[in-house]
Amino acid sequence: MEIDIFDETESVQNAHTELVHSLIAFAGEYLKLASDTELSITFVDNERIREINREFRNKDQATDVISFALNDEMDDDFPINMESITGAFPTNIGDIIISTDKTAEQAESYGHSFERELGFLALHGFLHLNGYDHMTEEDEKEMFGLQKEILDAYGLKRDE
Repeated sequence: MEIDIFDETESVQNAHTELVHSLIAFAGEYLKLASDTELSITFVDNERIREINREFRNKDQATDVISFALNDEMDDDFPINMESITGAFPTNIGDIIISTDKTAEQAESYGHSFERELGFLALHGFLHLNGYDHMTEEDEKEMFGLQKEILDAYGLKRDE
């Protein structure tokens, strides 16, 4: 799996970037994604994620993570028949934007480490890119259960 990570804040430690990369690669294997799967993760501050949230979700507030799945079909999307294209193309599943400011705020608020919160948010965004959601109680139970299962299997358990 190809995971491109960008740090617009220029303040994310290498250890945190490596954690996110490792966790998402682990999650990709856990979900049995094709090896040619691609995605990007960008770290931003609260102001930048607020701008993105306002522009794309019409919510004028900072949030913790936003996912842009490329396989979400919208009514005005132009359908592409991938079967008609010859050759091997990687599968780009989308982009994840994480506010490191919110990550730090929530880690403190929830009483666990920055690393645990960062991993949680990255995985949460990753699951959204793979079609999981929490709009209904049933979907929420499935997504959050899988999220906990993967975090526990990776070894990034919530501090009790």
